[in-house]
Amino acid sequence: MSTDFTMSTRSAVERYSTALVDLSRSIHAEPEQAFAEHRSAAKVADLLAAEGFEVERGVADLETAFTASFGSGELVLGLCAEYDALPEVGHACGHNVIAAASTGAALALRDLADVLGITVRVIGTPAEEVGGGKVLMLERGVFDDVAFSMMVHPAPYEAVAARSLAITDVEVHYTGKPSHAAAAPHLGVNAADAITVAQVAIGLARQHLEPGQMVSGIVTRGGTVPNVVPAATSAMFDLRADDMDSLRRLEERINRCFEAGALATGCTHEVVKVSPVYAELTPDPWLADAYRRAVTELGRHPMSPEDELKEKIGSTDMGNITRALPAIHPTIAIDCGDAVNHQIEFANACASASADRAVLDGALALAWTTISAAVDTDQRARLLGGVA
Repeated sequence: MSTDFTMSTRSAVERYSTALVDLSRSIHAEPEQAFAEHRSAAKVADLLAAEGFEVERGVADLETAFTASFGSGELVLGLCAEYDALPEVGHACGHNVIAAASTGAALALRDLADVLGITVRVIGTPAEEVGGGKVLMLERGVFDDVAFSMMVHPAPYEAVAARSLAITDVEVHYTGKPSHAAAAPHLGVNAADAITVAQVAIGLARQHLEPGQMVSGIVTRGGTVPNVVPAATSAMFDLRADDMDSLRRLEERINRCFEAGALATGCTHEVVKVSPVYAELTPDPWLADAYRRAVTELGRHPMSPEDELKEKIGSTDMGNITRALPAIHPTIAIDCGDAVNHQIEFANACASASADRAVLDGALALAWTTISAAVDTDQRARLLGGVA
């Protein structure tokens, strides 16, 4: 990679460092959940608009989705910016860092867009934690002309090409019949019992699940008062597996557990998908290698490829993007002690000096990976060959 390109992007990230850190901290301070990230999306889009990017808001019929583009090159880069938070624990997955790092990479590449023959596009993707914003945007054509896509995610460790688990989120609803719990319990049909039977069945099934399959869940509605037989109950479950085929088999097994609850109690039941299905990550090998070189040059120490194969990073709708076009979803380490993603301690770490450094290093690593792809004749041709 040209020294001039390296110096130009370093200079840009340094120039915008205060704005990028402020963006990350501001998003962190006002956490918003899936499809309600109005302030967060506006903060990112407004900054890019002020820097000359052409911003389109509400893309894919999603109020908190946007695109911000600069340049007219045939090689279109899609930098995904996440900004949704979690209930109760806020930005315990560090999406504020993701949004700011992608914004920083876009600003670093802006002045090189013409010479590199690229279009730099930040894609504001809502509802990663639940809702599948990227899946909806993919299905609705937002990624149709994107040649390759990237983002970087904070974590306790540095990984370039770790795999994620495929996931489907489902709710099960049981309907029974109310009755007085003491005077006439025999006239009731207990929907809470149906959930209990289903949970016991799932617990027993865990011994026989395939490697990589897992189930977690909560009761979201268990009844109203103890002297009325519960007539309507609900629970939500995450079903995960190593890949989509394994996930389909797991879903069939768990659906039988839900049926058991209904059969044993006489309730009726309905299973509803909460989000689109998230596929497992399949990172592009060449882009991953280029990112590894970039982040190593920044003084970071990613896991070896062998160790990455042993590491799972939960689930993400970025998996669907990696199955549709060349893309990567590396993690960038922040100092978080013993905390892990989705803990309040990790949320606190995502507004720290270490997280601020991750924003700036992540921006540079993404920018340098883009430059490597744009100037490599063979890779450029490969990436352009997959565009619809």
